[in-house]
Amino acid sequence: MRYIFIVLLGFVFFGCASKEPEIKELLIQTEENITKEEIIVLQNKEISDLVNIPQDVKYFTQRVNFEQLHFKPQEKFEKLYFRVWNINKPSDTRTQAKWPFYAYKYGDSYGENLQLIEQEFFQQMKLNANFDSYGTLNKRAIMLQDANIRSFPTIKPLLRDPSIAGEGFPFDYLQNSSVQANKPVFVSHYSQDKEWVFIFSSFTSGWVRANEIVFLKKEYTDRWQKAQQIHLTQENIPLYTMQGKFVFKSKIGMMLALVSEEKNYYTALAVSVYKASEPLFVTIKVPKNIAVKNVLKFNKKNLDLIISEVAKSNYGWGGMYGQRDCSSTLRDLFAPFGIWLPRNSFMQSKMGKVVQLENLSDLQKIKIIKEKAIPFQTLLYKKGHIVLYVGTYNGEIIVFHNTWGIKTNHDGVEGRIVVGRSIFSTLRLGKEQPYYDEEAEMLTNLKSMNILGI
Repeated sequence: MRYIFIVLLGFVFFGCASKEPEIKELLIQTEENITKEEIIVLQNKEISDLVNIPQDVKYFTQRVNFEQLHFKPQEKFEKLYFRVWNINKPSDTRTQAKWPFYAYKYGDSYGENLQLIEQEFFQQMKLNANFDSYGTLNKRAIMLQDANIRSFPTIKPLLRDPSIAGEGFPFDYLQNSSVQANKPVFVSHYSQDKEWVFIFSSFTSGWVRANEIVFLKKEYTDRWQKAQQIHLTQENIPLYTMQGKFVFKSKIGMMLALVSEEKNYYTALAVSVYKASEPLFVTIKVPKNIAVKNVLKFNKKNLDLIISEVAKSNYGWGGMYGQRDCSSTLRDLFAPFGIWLPRNSFMQSKMGKVVQLENLSDLQKIKIIKEKAIPFQTLLYKKGHIVLYVGTYNGEIIVFHNTWGIKTNHDGVEGRIVVGRSIFSTLRLGKEQPYYDEEAEMLTNLKSMNILGI
């Protein structure tokens, strides 16, 4: 048993080329490219797939013979999870790290008051970002709480033209991603005002507030990652220290270092802050009904559990408001099974065995998917959106995904019918709706499918 042995005294430790060609892809990595017209919110009963397609994962898992599947966890899953604790300098060049400052500029960016952002804002952000100090701190750290990774060192939003449906709130382009409590990070440098730090996580980089992290010495990060890890299997369960103090809530995809094991609970390690920002190591009690040692077996029982938990999330652009977008939904879904996925949909589509679908007819795509796709192991990708293939229903291909909505086109003006949550649907979601945009539908725009865990 790889328990983590750390000396506690009062629980205190003493002691690719430039990203410019990728920017368009990066801008939609927090998912869908939403366009014009009015936003329409329909009740579930008005969207055919949400009425006629079973919305319970158990319907689809009961039709799969998991004994015939060849699903292998990645041997390097933990290595990828902890990789930022094993580098000595930023993994990106300074130019790559500064990509948001090339992408977001004065003239087409709006603030929280729905007015154009002044040029002065961008100048202040560039100055405060302090990229002259990039790669000068280079320290290992851990997240103290769930946080938002920002593209600029600010909580202020940057919106596109709010008069265009699907833009404005909640689509804040400075929201790069969310990051969970207890996640390993690597800190490049401070902002000029010291309020923010530029971090690298295992899946992305950007700005978090300095009080959301605490630095750890290498000797302790080495011990941490060598320990037995437990995987959380339920969402939003409050976790407490042995003295009853709240630490954070559980999230699917979270791993904790195991300290010891009792009959009904695990004792795991977490970190808080002590005097002068020193790390305060605490032990927390994790009920055994919400965590497992090692990765989960890929079977019906475990898929039912994990997908049901992940499906509780509404659509959250870049993980805002503690929710998920399409790629973070899949990323967290597969983590307990030992499959590490990148953060954005484009990079996720490159994992595993890839089958190209671009430039094929809809009928050809349907034929290939039905013949080659493996339920719950196959991702289907179109630009800006990714989904999980779960099988068929009445002859139709069915996918699980977290989606913002359905594109419409009325006399050349594009719009969106809002769904805003995790659903099971066909690849023609909303086809019965007035002004449904056939040219934008998922099936027509599929670029590839990729099979994980083989």
